[in-house]
Amino acid sequence: MTAESGSVVGLVGPNGSGKSTLLRTLYRAVTPRRGTVHVDGQDVRALTGRQAARTVAVMLQDSPTDFDLSVEETVMLGRAPHHATFGRDTPEDLRIVDDAMARTEIAELADRMIATLSGGQRQRVMLARALAQQTPVLVLDEPSNHLDIAHQHELMSAVRGLNGTVIAALHDLNLATQYCDSVVVLAEGRVVALGPPAQVFTPDLIRITFGVDARILGDAEEPVFAFRRLDPVGASTDQVPHE
Repeated sequence: MTAESGSVVGLVGPNGSGKSTLLRTLYRAVTPRRGTVHVDGQDVRALTGRQAARTVAVMLQDSPTDFDLSVEETVMLGRAPHHATFGRDTPEDLRIVDDAMARTEIAELADRMIATLSGGQRQRVMLARALAQQTPVLVLDEPSNHLDIAHQHELMSAVRGLNGTVIAALHDLNLATQYCDSVVVLAEGRVVALGPPAQVFTPDLIRITFGVDARILGDAEEPVFAFRRLDPVGASTDQVPHE
């Protein structure tokens, strides 16, 4: 798969399809057994740790809360790759952190300790930290996890407004349709479809890949999906589609 510069790419697929594993190869948490990951033509495994942290930022599904840091201190960690060893925070660092907190609507939480926040608030803090890292590539693993509906759309809208390339694993096909330029559908560890969401998300693909019936509402350019469980009696025995 290829993510065009400046685009938002959604990875979708059932649980266990390989979304998180693929993302881990992008931010070097795992080494591919075969194949390579390139950013601007350079293998990410060839980068130093600091170079990699200046190239790819990541926001995970769940982040640890057992550290004694405030929200502002946590977001400031995103600036670490840009500092020399024991470097001090600069006025520019503070400006970038303030901007990241404002964009994720957590400025009023700046002095709160991470352990006191709700799951949704922590998700926004982790996104702010990734934004403060100012990398050309942003990786999001289930970014809407823990968020209510309004904040899901606010987060994805903020992601959509970024200048860099975003690769996000998503469960919600409607969020992927609304905010992604393209989607990659994974099943059983391989790509089974890719392209613009409105073209990729057909009722047949959704039924075969996700095991649910899908009804398309709205128009062809901006479809909205309603889902229901397959009738066990009439359920299809089709296999996962091949690319």
